[in-house]
Amino acid sequence: MTLFFQVVLPVFCIFGAGFLLQRAFMLDIRSVSSVAIYILTPCLVFRTFYTSPLNMDYFYMVIFSITLMVTLIILAKVYAKTRSLSIEDESGMILSTAFMNVGNYGTPIILFAYGETAFELAISFMVLQSIIMNSFGVYYAARGKATIAVALKAILKMPATYATVLALSLNVFSVPFPAQLFASIDLVAEAAIPVVMLILGMQLAMIEWKQFEWEKIGVGVFLRMIISPVIAYGITLVLPIDDMLRNVFIVAAAMPSAATIVMYAVRFDARPKLVSTITLITTLFSLFSITFILWILG
Repeated sequence: MTLFFQVVLPVFCIFGAGFLLQRAFMLDIRSVSSVAIYILTPCLVFRTFYTSPLNMDYFYMVIFSITLMVTLIILAKVYAKTRSLSIEDESGMILSTAFMNVGNYGTPIILFAYGETAFELAISFMVLQSIIMNSFGVYYAARGKATIAVALKAILKMPATYATVLALSLNVFSVPFPAQLFASIDLVAEAAIPVVMLILGMQLAMIEWKQFEWEKIGVGVFLRMIISPVIAYGITLVLPIDDMLRNVFIVAAAMPSAATIVMYAVRFDARPKLVSTITLITTLFSLFSITFILWILG
């Protein structure tokens, strides 16, 4: 119970504040999200990659992320094949199970549970997951409706992509950055995590509670919340990583479905109601599952 009150409950309180705010005033989420996407997150990403030492952890992040995603996609495809689901249903299942909510949810949980060092690893992992979602996620949402160029454009529209490239370049070549400008970036970066947490609560408030497809929802929740961290644990047994990075990987893999992916499902009509419902239920389920995962990991 200590883990619940110290780590999980504070995060859900912030989600709840965003949820209630949206229910009360029905604000334009796009405006708030634009602030996070174009200003707050790039500053956070720049600070992380500029100040963090570069090592093999980043290579292992790529290996872990691709392996986990491919495995989950295969499992979702096997389920879709055995149940003779349509291509839209298959895409919806893939979107809601293969992509986890590291940005809005995983990073604050990891910060509260393991501290600043783990948090910096989580931010790096978040950037990688964003690139994956904006490529593979767009592809599976838009199959038959858009080209690969759409996915590439989505990546190029991410300010965090350019912040990553700039910060890594300065870091690799040891180029000094003006202290006064970095102080401004650092100040804005501090606001990124609480704002994206509020945005998740606002996004959840827009999901409709109706037309539940319980079998697909059950399979989606099972793959996302139970199978994913089990697969993650198996991958970490093979990779030569330390306990902290192992915990970051497993906790990230245990996160609910990514709220961002709902936007792609809506845009390309890839079963948006199914995807949004699984996102909502996995988020509620995580109230208990994340506490359990943190207890298991110690």
